[in-house]
Amino acid sequence: MAGVLEGVDQRTRLAGENRMELLLFRLGGQQLFGINVFKVQEVIQCPTLTSIPNSNPIMYGLAYLRGRTIPVLDLGKAIGKGAIKDVKNCFVIVAEYNQSVQGFLVSSVDRIVNMKWEEIKAPPKGLGIDNYMTAVTRVDEKLVEIIDVEKVLVKLIGIPKEIPGEQTMVQENDRVYKIFVVDDSSVARNQIKRTLDSLGMETILANNGREGLDMLKKICEKDRPIQEQIDLIISDVEMPEMDGYTLTTEIRKHPKLKLLPVILHTSLSGQFNSHMVESVGADKFIPKFSAKVLSEAVLDQLGVPRKTAAIV
Repeated sequence: MAGVLEGVDQRTRLAGENRMELLLFRLGGQQLFGINVFKVQEVIQCPTLTSIPNSNPIMYGLAYLRGRTIPVLDLGKAIGKGAIKDVKNCFVIVAEYNQSVQGFLVSSVDRIVNMKWEEIKAPPKGLGIDNYMTAVTRVDEKLVEIIDVEKVLVKLIGIPKEIPGEQTMVQENDRVYKIFVVDDSSVARNQIKRTLDSLGMETILANNGREGLDMLKKICEKDRPIQEQIDLIISDVEMPEMDGYTLTTEIRKHPKLKLLPVILHTSLSGQFNSHMVESVGADKFIPKFSAKVLSEAVLDQLGVPRKTAAIV
């Protein structure tokens, strides 16, 4: 498996082609689950884990890897599928999300598949708030559930309290800025909306790149300049049906949308993002999730004068 994961940085170029690679694994049964390979640092046989008394139930323990200590989460228990059994013969997927590294305990690792984002679909509606799917797809006629890892991490650490509540914008002529937000994770959408609400801005929300582009095109049909309806677009990168790089490319090709500023906001890491931001025409890339970083980027991109009150 280590050999399979070599060269992940090179694979990241697939994102510019609206493609991605999915790491498939199981949590004790036959159901296949998946996460984006771009976020995976390594896959290892489960090492010795140190338990933590009175810790969160989904926290299985701590692993000491290459000079660092990382938390290892029981992914099956976290998403309501039951605790992972036979831990000694299980695997740990070490991945970086939202600027933190953690391990996910899984029963077995299947393989890596190369897919088009068009083949990754939004989950069926009506699954309820306890659902941990961010997308679904099919591999060899088998259903694959793609896990909303950001939602899992919120279950572990809670919703961040980091909202720039003390930041006060100086608005001219009582103007309210309208921000178009595209993200397939309900947790991420709510985090962004809470931050923008605290800045006195309005948000328009879309669940993925395809839906976002369709909504933007529909807004263009109104008898008003697009700049009077939307001031800024904030988009995730990895989303079902159309990723953020492809969405940005389509925005830059559209005669009415092309001048709108675009911020890409993602848990993907690495220097490659800077290259992709430039190549697709986005204005800025920021990592998830910091309300301070997000609010500063939005205000700077809009050129909004503001008081110097601290951003918490």
